[in-house]
Amino acid sequence: MGTGYTANLEPADMECTSIPGLRNEKVLRFCQSNIEMMPSVAEGARIGIFECQVQFEGRRWNCSTIDGDESVFGNVLNIGSRETAFVNSILAAGLVHSISRSCARGDHLSCGCDRRHKGPQLGSDMEIIPNDTWHWGGCSEDVRYGVRFSRDFLIPQDLTYRARGQMNRHNNEAGRQVVLNNMELKCKCHGISGSCELKTCWWQMASFRKLGNILKVKYDSAAEMAVKVMREHRANKEVLEPRYSHFKDPTLDDLIYFERSPDYCQYNPSVGSLGTVGRECNLTSHGIDGCELLCCGRGHNTQTVIRDDRCDCRFVWCCDVVCRKCQISYELYTCK
Repeated sequence: MGTGYTANLEPADMECTSIPGLRNEKVLRFCQSNIEMMPSVAEGARIGIFECQVQFEGRRWNCSTIDGDESVFGNVLNIGSRETAFVNSILAAGLVHSISRSCARGDHLSCGCDRRHKGPQLGSDMEIIPNDTWHWGGCSEDVRYGVRFSRDFLIPQDLTYRARGQMNRHNNEAGRQVVLNNMELKCKCHGISGSCELKTCWWQMASFRKLGNILKVKYDSAAEMAVKVMREHRANKEVLEPRYSHFKDPTLDDLIYFERSPDYCQYNPSVGSLGTVGRECNLTSHGIDGCELLCCGRGHNTQTVIRDDRCDCRFVWCCDVVCRKCQISYELYTCK
């Protein structure tokens, strides 16, 4: 990730020099000339980080943020791994989503609704031709503007003749393409008593949860690449090539990586692993969130937890809900 984010970036009274990671002069100048957009940039980072934590909640690496660390996720981003690929893509997607939506809401003077496109897909030459029962209306979200802004802002500072720079650029673009390729046609009915004699329709981005689910699938199927060193203009250049020839080459919206991930079982800050000691696990699950896999075979502790909760709630006319206070007892399982 070329541009750093902070997990507690506040969207008010923001200055470019206060945003950690803005060390690239070109990006800093771009930020200063688009200062009104920075609250939306902060919101894009927030939804990207939150979605990452939702998608990896029950896994050994759970997208934990590191307080006081400019990279937000710590040393895990020092490795060209699947996790780094996902982080880059989800943050790029978050920026596109936040910028495009804030433009459609009218938050910024420099952008607004997309009134240029009326086709089924933003990358398609085909067009939907309205019939007599519906026409284009509402406010289509200008995702093209969001993509352009994301490309200008998220400029990887890694050198493009290095494998890591190529990986970051590819995964940033993959996040943008997922937003672009999953636009949804939304319509509103008009007519007497909801008869839907006429509909107005517009393009809207998919929910960020849906986009997060798509990128999580791409994380699971990410293409492993090999680094090939080539001689070019009396200097060495690294080129990424698919490691396995019997797999198809990654497309523009696939994720790529070239370094294996640690197992994240033990605490090892040098590789960004916080370990799983003390993590809550699911005793009955056979998946990665189960005590056997999440605890890496070390076993688990069992603790009886008692907490106060509301129970036997009833509605009292008018207009209260009255509940008793009950003590709920349950077993909590944590990794040794």
